[in-house]
Parts: sequence; structure tokens; C-alpha cells
Amino acid sequence: MTWDQLKSQWKQMKGSVKNEWEKLTDDDLTQIGGDKDKLTVRLQEKYGIPREEAQRRVDEWLRLQSEPQHVSAQRMR
Repeated sequence: MTWDQLKSQWKQMKGSVKNEWEKLTDDDLTQIGGDKDKLTVRLQEKYGIPREEAQRRVDEWLRLQSEPQHVSAQRMR
């Protein structure tokens, strides 16, 4: 999944984002609106992490969204 694809499906993806980063509020998610930079900045603010770390976490999360469900389920075992 590319970020453009995710952005076009933001409303459907908000639950997954919220599950990953529980400190984000519904208002945060609305303001982010599928914008990768806004998500990165909000993670910096909420979690007190450097920008590079926030970017890494966002990129890793996006990569996991692209994996087939059965692959993700197998990893968790």
C-alpha cells in the first residue's frame, strides 16, 4: 500500500491508526486527514520522540498494512 492509497482510504484506516497509536484522539485523526507529515508531527508531540523515529514508525506501520493478513497473523505466533 502506498501513502496515496492510504490517504484515499483514511476514514477506513483511522481505526488501525488508533490501535497502533492509542494516544491519538479522534480530533487528532481528523486533523491529520491522511497526511503523512501531519501524522509524523503528531506522533512527535504525543510520544515525545524525535522526528526520525516518528517517521520510522509511520513507515513500518504502512509496510505492515501492505502485508497479507495471514502473514501478519503468522508473525504474531
